[in-house]
Formats: sequence, C-alpha cells, structure tokens
Amino acid sequence: FSFHSCPFLASHLTLAIPIIADLLFFFVISCLLQTSFRDPGILPRATPSEAADLEKRIDSMGTSTYRPPARTMEVVINKYVVKLKYCYTCKMFRPPRTSHCSVCDNCVERFDHHCPWVGNCVGKRNYRYFYAFILSLSFLTAFIFACVVTHLTLRKSSCELSLTLHSTVLELVICFFSVWSILGLSGFHTYLVASNLTTNEDIKGSWSNKRGSEFANPYSHKSILTNCCAVLCGPFHP
Repeated sequence: FSFHSCPFLASHLTLAIPIIADLLFFFVISCLLQTSFRDPGILPRATPSEAADLEKRIDSMGTSTYRPPARTMEVVINKYVVKLKYCYTCKMFRPPRTSHCSVCDNCVERFDHHCPWVGNCVGKRNYRYFYAFILSLSFLTAFIFACVVTHLTLRKSSCELSLTLHSTVLELVICFFSVWSILGLSGFHTYLVASNLTTNEDIKGSWSNKRGSEFANPYSHKSILTNCCAVLCGPFHP
C-alpha cells in the first residue's frame, strides 16, 4: 500500500490520504504497545506466611498429597449472589470477575482473555487499550481497502493497470478478508462493552438472561452509555 496505492492517490487526489494513513497506523501501534506492555491487572499472590498457614491446614488432613474440596465464598453484588472461587495457585479467594490465566500463571482482575497476538492477558488495566487497538485497526484496514479500490478504479489504461496489477490485487484480497475478520472482532467487543461483559463471561454464559433473572449480569448498569463509560473510562484502583 505504501509503495503503490498511497503514492498514486497522493499525487492524483490529495496529500491527506497518506497523512490519514500514517496517523491511523501510529495510533494502532501505540494502542498495541499499551496493550502488550501494560499490567492487565495481575493480583499479587498470598504472602509466604499465608501460604504456609494453608499448607499446615492441608498437612493436618493426614497426607501431603490430599487436596481439600473446592472452596467458594459468596458475596452480594447489586442484589445478586456471586460465588468467589479459591485459587490454589495464588492461595487466595479470587475477587469478582477475576480468573487465573493458565498461560501467564497469574490471577488477572476482570479477566477477559489471553491474547497471543499481543503477547499478554487482556484485563481490567489494559482492556480499553485493547479495544482502541482493534477498533482503530478496523478503521485502518477499511481505509486501506477503500484506497486500493479507488486506486484500481482510477487506473484506466490497461498498460498502467498491468504494472501494478499483481501487487494491488494482492493488497485488495488481503484487505478484504482482514476487514471482515477485524470488523467482526470489533463488533463482538463493542457488544461486550455495551453489556459490561467479558469474553470469559460470554463464553461461559455466566450471566445469560436465558437462564433466568437470577443469572442476570450484576455488573450491568442497565444503560449502554453508562456501561461504556464504566468499562472504557472507569478509574484504576491501586
């Protein structure tokens, strides 16, 4: 795109095209780096003294290989009962919406998913950057797709078209499939943001209205705008 369509459109239409493309590209890279290197919300594990106390209780059962039954603790959030599971790795009860990532081997607050493409978990502290990344990437791929189509349209003579046919058509095919896949991902996460859900909760069906009112999402503010503000603009507690 930078070597074929972009220079052609800049010389034949407007210099704004490469400027817009560069701005979108650098914004996408910025959001990607923020998602990759920012703490997703990893919770500290129990202190050695707390872990030792638990080991003593396990040893008192008579065998060092015995693992006690799964323990849970119930809390009330917005009049809904939420069960907190005990993490045997981190030696603590997980706070609401926290899950243990098997890849990072840490409990992550408001765990969404582990994304191999960014090399990091997506959680409370970096979800807004992840969402901005996929949303801006959708705009960038759609913009490039539109530019490539315009480029092919403006190439009127067969001689001109043959010079850049292979590379431009390849760009068009790549952009076409990229646009639909990234737009689908952006649409899915827009739905999650508007509903104040996580990918983990949606896959597990933790808060499905089909299961009855008692399984309604206790974290939803019953307003799309409020949910979006809570997810994307909420404060980070220390």
